[in-house]
Amino acid sequence: MEISRRSLIKLGMAAGTALSIPSVLRAQAAPPFERTVRMALGDLKVFDPIFTTDTSTQIHGLAIYDTLFAPDSKSLPQPQMVGKWGVSDDKKTYTFELRDGLAWHDGTPVTAADCVASIRRWGQVASGGQLIMARASDISKKDEKTFTITLKEPLGLLIDILATISGSLLYIMPEKDADRPATEQVTTNIGSGPFTFNKDLAKPGATFTYDRNEKYVPRKEASDGFAGGKIVKVDRVIWDGIADDQTALAALQASELDFVRFPPADLYSTIESDSSLALQVLNKSGVDMCLRMNHLQTPFANVKARQAMLHLIDQEAFLRVTAPDSKYGHPVTSIFGNTTPYSNDENTSWHKKGGDPEKAKQLFNEAGYAGEKIVILQPTNWAAGNSASQLLAENLRKIGINAELAPSDWGGVAARRANKGPVESGGWSIFITDDPEPVQADPISAVFLNASGEKGWFGWPKNDEYEALRAKWPDVETLDERKALARKMQQIWWEFVGDVRLGQIVTPIGRRQSLTGLIEVSSDVVPLWNIEKA
Repeated sequence: MEISRRSLIKLGMAAGTALSIPSVLRAQAAPPFERTVRMALGDLKVFDPIFTTDTSTQIHGLAIYDTLFAPDSKSLPQPQMVGKWGVSDDKKTYTFELRDGLAWHDGTPVTAADCVASIRRWGQVASGGQLIMARASDISKKDEKTFTITLKEPLGLLIDILATISGSLLYIMPEKDADRPATEQVTTNIGSGPFTFNKDLAKPGATFTYDRNEKYVPRKEASDGFAGGKIVKVDRVIWDGIADDQTALAALQASELDFVRFPPADLYSTIESDSSLALQVLNKSGVDMCLRMNHLQTPFANVKARQAMLHLIDQEAFLRVTAPDSKYGHPVTSIFGNTTPYSNDENTSWHKKGGDPEKAKQLFNEAGYAGEKIVILQPTNWAAGNSASQLLAENLRKIGINAELAPSDWGGVAARRANKGPVESGGWSIFITDDPEPVQADPISAVFLNASGEKGWFGWPKNDEYEALRAKWPDVETLDERKALARKMQQIWWEFVGDVRLGQIVTPIGRRQSLTGLIEVSSDVVPLWNIEKA
C-alpha cells in the first residue's frame, strides 16, 4: 500500500512526532513554554547580512542589528536609529543625529563612526549603496552622535535608498566589524537590535537561539511594517534547522514548533483542516520567482542561449508545481512585476501558453550549443524551488540539452552561486530564486534589475544601454516620466534577457493558532519582534 504525504503526516502525529525532532530542540534549557517561540525559518549558514542577500541571513540580521531608516506598511521611509535629520538648502548635504539609548550588545554606545563605516561597507555591494557612493563627495562623522552625507549633486531618493529592503538592508554594525571589505564575512554577531544572538547555545545544523535584548530601547511609535517600535514580547526565539517539510509540519502539529516558513503547497489543506493551526500570508504582494543564468560562462554568455530560455519557459506549468492553488500564483511578464506602478507589456510577445520548445531548441543551435553540461542548482529544502528546478531540468532534456541537477540545501546554493567560474571548477549555469514583488518598483536597489555585470548580483548580466537608462531613474521627477522610462528599460531587458521570470507567487506561512502578532510586510523577510504566544 502506498502511503500519501498527508497520511504520513497524520500517522506521524499519532505515533508521537517528537521522536523525529532533533533532541537538542527538546532538551534545550529555555524560559517558560509561553515565553519561548520555536520557528523553522530556513537554512542559516552565513551570518553576515551584507556579505549575502540570502533571506535567512537577512532574517538573522533584522533580529540582531538595527537600521538608520525603515519602510512602514505603506513603503514610506521612517527614522529608526536616526532621531533627527535634515538637508541643506542646496539638497547636497544631509545631516543625521542618532536617537538616545542606542547601545551594542556588549554595552558600548553606538556612535556616528559606526554608522559611517557601515554605510561605506554596504555601499560596496548594494545597488542603492553604490549609487550613493558614486554621488557622495564625503561621508563623515561630525560628533559622537552626528554624521553627514555630502553629495556632488542632489539625490532625491537618498532617504528611500537608506531605508530599502531590497537585497541587503543597511544594517549598522560596530566600526571594528564594518571596517573590512564586504567580501570578508563578519562573524561576531554583535548588533544593537532587539534580539541578542546566544552564541553559547548555537548548534549549527540544529538550532540557533535569540534572546530578548533587555537593554534595547524601542521607538515610541507603534509598530508599522518594518518601522516603529520593535517591541519583543517573548524571552527567546529558537531557530530550528529542520530541513524536511514533512518533519517540520509534524512538529508544528505536535507543538514542537510554533512557525514554519515554507509549508509545502500540497499540504496546505492539512494545515487548514487542523483547528490548532493556521495559514497566514505575511507578504500579500508575494514574490516574483526568477531563473538566473550565469552570463559569464557558456552557454549563457551567448544571448541566443538566454533567449532560448525565455521561449522554453511555460509559466503556467511552473506555477502548477510551485503554487498549485491558482489563488496563490500568477504569470508575470514585466520585469517590474504585476502590481507595481511601472508594470507594463513592452516587448512581451515571447510569452505564450505552453512556451515554445521548438523555438528554444532553434536558438540553442544558433548559439552554437554543442552538448555542454548545464548545471542547475537545486535547493532541496525549499519546496517550490526544488520542484521548479526539477521541472526545468526535465524541459531542457526534452529539447536535447545536457542538464544536470546539483542538489543541496539552500545554504549550499547560496554559497555555490558566488562562484563565477565554469561548471568544471565548481561553478553553475542556472539557479532559481525569488524577490518580493514590491521591490521591483525600485530598479536602483532591486537586485534582479541590475545589469552592471560583475558589480551586480549573481548571474552578473551586463548591458550598458540598459544601465544608462537605469542611471536616469533617481533623477526622473514625475510618475509618467518613470513609467515611460520603465518601458524603455523593459524593451532592452527582454532583448538581452537579463533573467527569466517564472511567475508571481504568494506563499502563506504555517503557524499554531497560539502564535500571534506576526508583522505583515512587503517582503519575505520575517521580523521576529511583536510576536507573542498564548
